[in-house]
Amino acid sequence: MEGNLTKNEPAAPKTAPKKGAILQQIGLNMLMIGLLLVLGFLAWQRFFSSRAGQTVAAPSDASAQLENPPESGQSIGLSPLTTPQTAFIGVTRHTNVNTIIPSRPRVNVITYTVQAGDTLFSIASNYGLKPETVLWGNYEVLNDNPHLLKPSQVLNILPVDGTYYQWNDGDRLSGVAELFQVDQDDIIDYPGNFIDLTQADPSASIEAGSWLIVPGGKRAIKDWGPPAITRENAATARYYGAGACGSIYSGAVGSGTFVWPTTDHTISGYAFDGGVHPAIDIGGQTGNPVYATDSGVVVYAGWSDYGYGNLIAIDHGNGWQSAYAHLSSIGVSCGQSVFQGGYIGALGSTGNSSGPHLHFELMINGAKVNPYDYVR
Repeated sequence: MEGNLTKNEPAAPKTAPKKGAILQQIGLNMLMIGLLLVLGFLAWQRFFSSRAGQTVAAPSDASAQLENPPESGQSIGLSPLTTPQTAFIGVTRHTNVNTIIPSRPRVNVITYTVQAGDTLFSIASNYGLKPETVLWGNYEVLNDNPHLLKPSQVLNILPVDGTYYQWNDGDRLSGVAELFQVDQDDIIDYPGNFIDLTQADPSASIEAGSWLIVPGGKRAIKDWGPPAITRENAATARYYGAGACGSIYSGAVGSGTFVWPTTDHTISGYAFDGGVHPAIDIGGQTGNPVYATDSGVVVYAGWSDYGYGNLIAIDHGNGWQSAYAHLSSIGVSCGQSVFQGGYIGALGSTGNSSGPHLHFELMINGAKVNPYDYVR
């Protein structure tokens, strides 16, 4: 029959796909694979980041459900995964390597080893004490003389201003308090003394040989400098050393004004302190000339046995005396009249001295004053 295929006629062949369509399909598949890999990587990174940020994880609903497995055919509902806001929960602190320790008052005596360049004043200042407290705490070492201070000496450093007393058999607290002009309760109540307050008589609890801190205590300090020596009675200094002169002299009289006694005008070492160091130490080199600060008569010229080495004392005939210590040489003699600005000797470091300087004193009617206030 026309227009119809017969049973034995072959079917028409199928059309082959085009080459471009095949390449497009391959590219689409690769893109999908790459996208899946990226999503898998992000999920993996998110999972491990959340695990690292958790210190202790509370059991989730899912884990609770896994501990009680569902019956057959029952589905498990998992809670959504959440990311913690912070890695740690707790109080955070900033690191500070400088720890501030509150200062507490010291109540015990400590020791200090004297270094080169130290003075009585510098040591006292470093510990917030008065210079006389350092002397009072170390009479056996310094004997009330600041010029005996030397490197390597070990000094007691009291915790407060006051005196230091070694207890003897038969002592009474009332007597010690009177000696140092304080109330005995100041000694008893001071914690560094460790006095037994439970006893009716606190004095009985103190062992002989022990040391007591006497807060606020004070006593006279011995002045090792030359005494007031007048031309009318120069023999008063006979005990002082080989430089003592005779008894009566006459000669030049001063003007009452004073010039610097050496070429240097700087304080080197100790300044004036009426209780501890009633003089000034003027710097300079060994051999520098020393001059008479005013006109007068020499009433002491020679060695001093009290730590001042070669010493000259001049009486100015008007109530004033002057003294010049630690000299390397002496250029005048007893009874000699000298005149203001005239050469009398050379600067040095004899006696108890830590270096070249001139120890210079001024006295008016026997009272020592600060020479710095008078020299011009």
